[in-house]
Amino acid sequence: MLLDTCFLIDLQYELAGRRRRGALDFLHRHSKAAAYISLVTWMEFAEGYEEDREEGCWLFLSQFPLIIPDAAIAWRASRLSRRLRAAGMRIGDHDLWIAATAVERGLPLVTRNAKHFARISALRVVSY
Repeated sequence: MLLDTCFLIDLQYELAGRRRRGALDFLHRHSKAAAYISLVTWMEFAEGYEEDREEGCWLFLSQFPLIIPDAAIAWRASRLSRRLRAAGMRIGDHDLWIAATAVERGLPLVTRNAKHFARISALRVVSY
């Protein structure tokens, strides 16, 4: 499964005991499934960190295998973008890259933004 940025944010808050959104419970229920993040998710998550907390960010993100976009993912993103633009249903470029990564790698996308990603029919979306 590919974890969306909102999942990582919710997971981090839950691990710190600040807010419960179900991310930790979801991981426990799916403990046998491999959980990946895309490079774009890595960047979006890291954006929330100040420079003096960089080490903590790296430590948290290092728990998840990283999928680096390649030419196949770029091609998939271009096709998804064309279809969405033609249908008047564009999504942000970062979300487009995340969705293309999930579709190309055959992974469900775990997100709290299921309605947003539902525009992409080829994408399997899992809510938590």
